[in-house]
Amino acid sequence: MPISYYAEDVKMPSLKKRTVSKWINTVADTYDKEIGEISYMFCSDDKILEVNNQYLQHDYYTDIITFDYSEDDVIAGDIFISLDTVKSNSEKYGTDFETELFRIIIHGILHLCGINDKSPDERKHMTECEDAALDLLNQID
Repeated sequence: MPISYYAEDVKMPSLKKRTVSKWINTVADTYDKEIGEISYMFCSDDKILEVNNQYLQHDYYTDIITFDYSEDDVIAGDIFISLDTVKSNSEKYGTDFETELFRIIIHGILHLCGINDKSPDERKHMTECEDAALDLLNQID
């Protein structure tokens, strides 16, 4: 499968990569998308701030940055995830770290599938899509 997982300046999170990759393929399939090359880079807040500054000219921390290289119905991209922010979000929202991590992992895929989260209505729809995807993970796991 063309889904890769890397870690820079953080410990690689404990993931069953085959299960997660199968889940990502299943979610993409529900949106009639095929998986191309997807690279996940798990990193620290410092690294994601650096990426945000360098490539997007944004001077703030975030949990995820998705670079979209999709063509037609084949989704592809580089997805940076700050494990520091995932941890603080899990505390803020009262969820366990693993659940929040999976939510963010699939959030990037949903963006590649064409789902946006700029407006309040779009954010509500994104959360519904994330919840549906998390339900699928429980069926695969």
